[in-house]
Amino acid sequence: MFRRTFWFTTGVAAGVWATTKVNRKLRQLTPENLAAAAANRAVEAGHRLKDRAVGFAADVRENMARREAELGDALGINADPELPAPRRHPAIENRNHPKYVEGSAYQTHSYNRNEDH
Repeated sequence: MFRRTFWFTTGVAAGVWATTKVNRKLRQLTPENLAAAAANRAVEAGHRLKDRAVGFAADVRENMARREAELGDALGINADPELPAPRRHPAIENRNHPKYVEGSAYQTHSYNRNEDH
């Protein structure tokens, strides 16, 4: 008799456990829960995609800056330019100056405002 009681109790416990599992699964499969689960998964996927895109953009910027620096060094763009000595042009022609010669480099521009520029 003790055996029958043990197996009866075991069967009832297994039935309750199985019924609970089936009811839980049925609740998960309702349209509302399926929609909520799909929305949650979509949001998580969007966050993962955004994180990957931000990481990719940061990598592109970093590599672009590095390559730009390499090209600048190779072309000499990043080096400090050697500027020529400043030229001195007279603001007003001094025809009495000993170096003044008509049409020379000393006379750099004309004051004729009717010329085409």
